[in-house]
Amino acid sequence: MAWTHGNFYWNELLTKDVERAKRFYGDTIGWTFDKMPMDDGATYWVAMMGGKPVGGLFPTDRPGFEKLPEAWMSYLAVDDVDARVKKATAAGAKLMRPIFDVPNVGRIAILTEPGGAGVGWMTPVKS
Repeated sequence: MAWTHGNFYWNELLTKDVERAKRFYGDTIGWTFDKMPMDDGATYWVAMMGGKPVGGLFPTDRPGFEKLPEAWMSYLAVDDVDARVKKATAAGAKLMRPIFDVPNVGRIAILTEPGGAGVGWMTPVKS
């Protein structure tokens, strides 16, 4: 997937009920879903449309995610997530968890910007 620094790159639904979300978006939008295993044993679901990935479903029905409300999370593509996070925290953002890598996806940071809104920043892998 092509990307440009500063553009929105990915969206995922944080949900405690993945099966309900899959039914809803499958029935109303026409998405299909591909499984993607996560490091902690959970399954991430990649939403597909016309054979292309269009978003994801992130399961929050497991330890460590109990307090997260059901919501859509957006990710911005950035040229160097580590350098950009340093600038962001200096400007008042808070890093919600350590920066992490997802194999074949990219390097990701989850932040709250100074106003409190959550946002993901990622440097996607070069394709």
